[in-house]
Amino acid sequence: MSRTTFDVIVIGGGIAGISAAAEIARDRTVCVLEAEDQLAYHSTGRSAAIFIRNYGNAVLRRLNALAHPALAGETRAENVLSQRGELLLALDHQMDALDAYMAGTDTIERLTAQEAMDLVPVLRRDQIAAAVYEQDAQDIDVDRLLQSYARALRAEGGDIRTGERVTGLARKDALWQVTTATGTISAPTVVNAAGAWADELAALAGLPGVGLQPMRRSAVIMEVPEGLAVDSWPLFGALLEGDEGWYAKPEAGRLMISPADEDPVSPGDAWPDDMVLAEGLYRFEQMVDIPVTRPSHSWAGLRSFVPDRTPVLGLDPLADGFCWLAGQGGYGVQTAPAMATLARDALSGGIADAGLATALSPARFR
Repeated sequence: MSRTTFDVIVIGGGIAGISAAAEIARDRTVCVLEAEDQLAYHSTGRSAAIFIRNYGNAVLRRLNALAHPALAGETRAENVLSQRGELLLALDHQMDALDAYMAGTDTIERLTAQEAMDLVPVLRRDQIAAAVYEQDAQDIDVDRLLQSYARALRAEGGDIRTGERVTGLARKDALWQVTTATGTISAPTVVNAAGAWADELAALAGLPGVGLQPMRRSAVIMEVPEGLAVDSWPLFGALLEGDEGWYAKPEAGRLMISPADEDPVSPGDAWPDDMVLAEGLYRFEQMVDIPVTRPSHSWAGLRSFVPDRTPVLGLDPLADGFCWLAGQGGYGVQTAPAMATLARDALSGGIADAGLATALSPARFR
């Protein structure tokens, strides 16, 4: 008979939930509930998967720095990083934005158009006003990272249950009662790592949300002309995202190209929009001197943000034992080790860094 009581129940089996559960399981009994039949089905499994130290706001850059030692195998058993580099291209009207991007960093190098072309020979010199290069940007082996945390969780006696969509969540007698189609399990603490569904899960618990908005991010795989070796190129793309954005990343001799879209959508299984893809490919085509061929396949994932674009982590002041781990946006994979450690701290006396604790806390929405 399956166990029905735990110290902590983590709801969500993406990288955020699995990594946090593995850390928490070091000194507590933990069960992870994942709605889909496999882990990491949504955002984690569709990530572009690159570590960029200077990606995101000031809080996220701190989280990136905290996460890097674990990703590099310095504080965990496996190194999941490999060299890639990131090259961002600015147009004439984007020079102020480029200066703002570089502010406060010491790892980004400013390049000329020719230096950018030395890294990616197919770029069109006449389209590049300036460029910046982050040599330390690194590919992340997402599956290896996820599976290493899953193994660590199971080694600590943690329970992972897939195909368990939560349909009820209520607190009774100092315990959270978590109901799925197969029954009810309980714990004094639940961790809301439900990704795009985190606000919906809070509503099941009778709590207000944190203003979470899922945003669709699409991508395609495109073949390149025969004889063009792309695997050594960095990830390269536009400085800005949204309507001016695109980026491309080498993938096994081909290019993964994204329009860098951020279209608000409802939580669900994301699918790309053909027009959005076409517009992004057009922007890519204006910057390169190779033909855009018909993509071999396309897909989309969700990046979920709260209004200030800073993740939400910590106990909700409106409900005992309800911990948020949500709003990671496009930073969830690269910040996972840091967020996992901080989640364990939040349940074990609080995050020691008061400034970071305040910046992440759900109390900022209360």
